[in-house]
Amino acid sequence: MPQKTALPKSRAPARAAVPRALAGTVFITRQVHFNSAHRLHNPAKSQKWNEEKYGLCTNPHWHGHNYVMEVTVRGQPDPETGYILDLAELKRILHRAVVDKCDHRNLNEEVPFLRGVIPSTENLVIAFWHEIAPLIPPPGTLHSVRLYETPRNFAEFFGPAGGG
Repeated sequence: MPQKTALPKSRAPARAAVPRALAGTVFITRQVHFNSAHRLHNPAKSQKWNEEKYGLCTNPHWHGHNYVMEVTVRGQPDPETGYILDLAELKRILHRAVVDKCDHRNLNEEVPFLRGVIPSTENLVIAFWHEIAPLIPPPGTLHSVRLYETPRNFAEFFGPAGGG
């Protein structure tokens, strides 16, 4: 009986498994920090009215906060990268849209997109949404902007349609 000879093993590199893309909506969040001064003041009202509504926050010499902003993007992960949006790119977007314009600035006087706006935390999240949303590339969409004025006080906005 003839002997069987082993065939030489192929030296071709093994093929990598094709990665799978999993279906599902995911929410990713990036946090950034900035420091700003502001004054809560309605110029259409009297000083007495402003003091009653805003207390020390209407001080004509301003006051400041160490703001923390959290921005959440929703979407389906890209089948090639597994990302909705690279978080480093989201950080760049947030700096370009908000942080670079607001950090170490007087929000009432030095930030063009806030001119004429009472810079309450509620108004700031709405204004920041409008600065950030157009910069989010597909397949992601802006889900929410949350702004902490202090560790215990924050506002969150889910866009003009609300509730996201």
